[in-house]
Amino acid sequence: MASISARLDRLPMTSAHRTAFIALAFAYFFELGDLNTFAYAAPAVIKQWGISVHTVALITSASFGGMTIGALSGGKLANHFGRRRGFVFATVLYGLCSLLNAAAWDVASLAVLRFVTGIGLSAMTVIANTYISEFFPRHLRGRYMGLTMTVGLIGIPATAWVARFLVPMGAWGWRLVFVWGALGIIAAIIGRAMPESPRWLSVQGRTADAEATVAHLERLALARYGTLAEPSAQADEPAAPRPPYAALFRHPHLSRTLLLSMISITGTVGFYGFMSWVPTLLFEHGFSVVKSLTFVSVISICNPLGALLAADLMERFERKWFNTGASLTVVVCGLAYGFSRDPTWIMVFGALMVIGLQAGATGSYIYASELFSTDVRSLGTGFTYGIGRLANVAGPFIVAWVYAGLGYEAVFAFVAGCYVLRGLGYAYGPRTTGRSLEEVNEPFAPATRSLR
Repeated sequence: MASISARLDRLPMTSAHRTAFIALAFAYFFELGDLNTFAYAAPAVIKQWGISVHTVALITSASFGGMTIGALSGGKLANHFGRRRGFVFATVLYGLCSLLNAAAWDVASLAVLRFVTGIGLSAMTVIANTYISEFFPRHLRGRYMGLTMTVGLIGIPATAWVARFLVPMGAWGWRLVFVWGALGIIAAIIGRAMPESPRWLSVQGRTADAEATVAHLERLALARYGTLAEPSAQADEPAAPRPPYAALFRHPHLSRTLLLSMISITGTVGFYGFMSWVPTLLFEHGFSVVKSLTFVSVISICNPLGALLAADLMERFERKWFNTGASLTVVVCGLAYGFSRDPTWIMVFGALMVIGLQAGATGSYIYASELFSTDVRSLGTGFTYGIGRLANVAGPFIVAWVYAGLGYEAVFAFVAGCYVLRGLGYAYGPRTTGRSLEEVNEPFAPATRSLR
């Protein structure tokens, strides 16, 4: 009989895949919106509470501290309890905690609540990325990562425009932005109908459950399409015990752990060096709160375009080179944005930079989850994602220091430098486009284990 993985990879889209897509996209819509809620609320909080840019950095850093814990615990959660159950739990956590953010009464309470919200946000992202790479067929996983992110990224302009109208309503207006972010809990209800990852079931030794899930998917496909392609001869990974995090730092995973950690650190610090600070920097640079939010709201419309571009191009071109190109786009447009003074050019280069940032983020999400075998996939995805968030605990303070000491333009030079390193990392990585996860990793063939 053909292997579980080979049967999964030859499937077309079924109703089960579409249910998973809806749940994941809905979760990403509010997760990505929630990541930016404080960025949009910050100018109003500065004005109401009389806090400084450095205090904004403290609250932002607290959120990224929570994301670090969420990434590490989310990977472990998904490895122990399964991808579906982990996804549902993490989505409920970030939805409830986002709602509590609206009740913050001072800097300390808001920092603590953003910390806990960050745990749920990051855990959900890690588990969702792992699930997409394992559940969707090899010829579709890049495309559906892109489409999921496209829908999700609509949450950023949606949240920006919600903030644009809610924040000026009164001194309490910024609180309603967090209530909006809490609606993501609805994704957990949809997520309960997602099938468990057959690859995860297989490596847990639950072969009968994996077989039953794949057989169900095959019946759905046959009912809709009438025929199925023959599966390839690829073998499944053997059942394996749940490994510790230390496995990521041993052969054959060490080289990829280090590579993806570098990519995650430079990408996260650079990404949020732009995304989280643009409203505040524009405000500090002399634009009003309303005008700053208007600029950002217009630019934010381009967020989904980056993921949509990735959805199409990631299956046409090798992902490592696509990600390299996206990084170079950020370098060029980031520098142009930083040295622009005219509002029109600020919006033009800001829009192009956002497209590059989100195309690269989409590519990195699927790429990172492809570079680990199933037994450590959620751990590796969680660790490398989390290490970037940990690095970004210092990121806001670095940006604040660069801005205070070197000026507005230097912030964007710093972001460009991060993406130069990120692009070089991708250029050194392995090929993944159109290959099965088992072929990309070959974890049980020592003679072929290499970074390339």
